[in-house]
Amino acid sequence: MRKTLVGVLAAAVLVTATGGTVMATPGNAVQKQVDGLVTQHEFPAALATVTEGNGRSASYVAGTSELGKRVPVPKDGQVRAGSNTKTFVATVVLQLVGEGKVELDKPVNHYLPGAIKDDRITVRQLLNHTSGLANYTEFIGLEKFEEVRHRYLEPRELLDVANAHPVTGQPGEKFKYSNTNYALLGLLVQKVTGRPIGENVEKRIVRKLELRDTYWPGIGEETIRGKHPHGYALTGNGIEDVTEMDPSWGWAAGQMVSSTKDLNTFFRSLLKGDLLAPAQLQEMQKTVDTKGEMWPGVEYGLGIASSPLSCGGRYWGHGGDIHGFETRGGVAPGGRAFSVAVTALPGTFAPTPEGADKAHNAMLAAVDAGLCGTK
Repeated sequence: MRKTLVGVLAAAVLVTATGGTVMATPGNAVQKQVDGLVTQHEFPAALATVTEGNGRSASYVAGTSELGKRVPVPKDGQVRAGSNTKTFVATVVLQLVGEGKVELDKPVNHYLPGAIKDDRITVRQLLNHTSGLANYTEFIGLEKFEEVRHRYLEPRELLDVANAHPVTGQPGEKFKYSNTNYALLGLLVQKVTGRPIGENVEKRIVRKLELRDTYWPGIGEETIRGKHPHGYALTGNGIEDVTEMDPSWGWAAGQMVSSTKDLNTFFRSLLKGDLLAPAQLQEMQKTVDTKGEMWPGVEYGLGIASSPLSCGGRYWGHGGDIHGFETRGGVAPGGRAFSVAVTALPGTFAPTPEGADKAHNAMLAAVDAGLCGTK
């Protein structure tokens, strides 16, 4: 979610495919990037995982799990994954397309009668953010996070907020990131399957891939279940530990919890065709130009983004911003995957546009280093 939230919403260990561990090579460029996120950009903690095409993984951490204390950052610790949730939801929608239960170019109101005012908006336009629908996260009071942090919001409330505000464009006219699109897709999945979106994600993806650190928080669940670093945000009360919060405002646009290792596994499996038939994966990778709205050079498909690499080619992935955490990552053409997470949004500890931009760019540089295999 950077646009997700605008839309709002130091050790290295090598882990072998068999679960054994050995110390990683000192001076590795990825470790330097992870260290720099803490030392140069003031994130309390940084976590990253590289997964090679053969499944071999290396995990890196830096910083402290708790501000003001020397608490080791847990390897493969759980974090709030923010808008990576969108790719999980989009995958479920495309599975339903493959099952003949949803059509990409059919109006969403066909499945959810009267849900939105414009009968022209299609499922595809929700998936690739060309619907023109207002972004509900701009209007629910997130700028005063301390006041909404523990508030539970029903999915329909999120949609009602969006429907009360003017559209940003005509259907299919242009890319404009809006979390409202994925709130609608969550409701669509529930209507078509008769089961909650979280249950669909768990059954169709999380269990199938045996993602041990990934889950959809239950109603009212404010804590993070497994080992995790604390997340921090700048609120009206100053810098606060916001690890415990109600993520319901993110819902199908950004509610999930995961780890950098699990995110690698998910994106690698998705792009290898383990979750979608070839026809649906091909549809997912049909992109539109974001015109620089996300970060330079990004094209957006159906719940997944394509970004350029300094070593040539492009990688597929997503990323997510939510109070207390930012994640970035994806999969390079050769199957190498990389994900990185930090425990605050860019600019939290350097609250200026310049400070936020530098920190955000450092996250992207870490992804590039991880995927290009720089030593």
